Amino acid sequence: MRAMVQTDFGGPEVVRPRALPDPEPGPADVVVAVTAAALNRLDLLQLRGPGLLPGFTLPHVAGMDVAGQVVATGAEVGTLRTGDRVVLDPTIGCGHCAACVGGNPGYCATLRVVGGNRPGGFAEYVAVPAAVAHRVPDHVDLADAAALPTAWSVAWHALHRVGTLRSGESVVIQAATSAVSIAAIQLARASGAWVIAVARSAAKRAAAVSLGADVALDLDDRTAAEVREHTGGHGADLVLDHVGAATWDSSLASLRTGGRLVLLGNTSGDQVSLSLAQVYHQGLRLLGAGAYAPADFAAMLDVYFAGGLRVVRGAEYPLADLPAAYARLESGDLVGKILIRP
Repeated sequence: MRAMVQTDFGGPEVVRPRALPDPEPGPADVVVAVTAAALNRLDLLQLRGPGLLPGFTLPHVAGMDVAGQVVATGAEVGTLRTGDRVVLDPTIGCGHCAACVGGNPGYCATLRVVGGNRPGGFAEYVAVPAAVAHRVPDHVDLADAAALPTAWSVAWHALHRVGTLRSGESVVIQAATSAVSIAAIQLARASGAWVIAVARSAAKRAAAVSLGADVALDLDDRTAAEVREHTGGHGADLVLDHVGAATWDSSLASLRTGGRLVLLGNTSGDQVSLSLAQVYHQGLRLLGAGAYAPADFAAMLDVYFAGGLRVVRGAEYPLADLPAAYARLESGDLVGKILIRP
């Protein structure tokens, strides 16, 4: 099969086309012909190096978010058939440890991630356990399905399992046109929340409103005050922040008394300062989102497949142009997911 293989750490030039053997399914596996795979920030970080996931080795085929058609099944697979349209949950646990038995394979000590520390979707075919392949209904485009796995599962987990967002509550979503935030805006609106999106550019604020945000604000010294103006002077019930240091003060100041701040990223820096008195006097809750669970992945798919939500395709590239796609992702000049088509 054709694949794009990372052979070293560096820039897009270290990703090269190679002919690899077609994968064979194990007894409980399926082989999927890739229709589309979406780029993630982790792909770029591991390209630059070092590998962030334990067990990452070179050469490596990246691509965490994958959708396609089943072309082969192992002898023990009874749930899927050749020709089934599927999207893959990239998180694969051992199945036996306490974390896996408890339904949280993302915390498995021997966690394997499709495209993260095992071969992924920037190839013609990928082999995975059948348990992580979910059927895609005919009315959903497989390329759209490929944009769902990581960003939409992370957003669902942060909003609902960790943030316990309820209908009628107000939620502030930072960096409103990132892949996670595009999902979060729509999922929050679908749950009946009132959404305040925050983004630095007018174009990105307009995009957030088009996705369903009720209000879109600039990120500046007045953001928290404007959040209060739009929430009757109280502040937001929930803030979703995957940016880190650059938005920390604004996020914390935007909360009402008893509000929840869900943290799930540090792209702008990892170290922040806070007033302990502010947190405990106001009864604020600081919640780390952590790893999503298979139940989150399935619940997210159910909501998306029911209709009314949409992915945003920022750009599409053929497999051979993966280096150019990496460069485009690093530039930060687009809204939506970059899709790779074998």
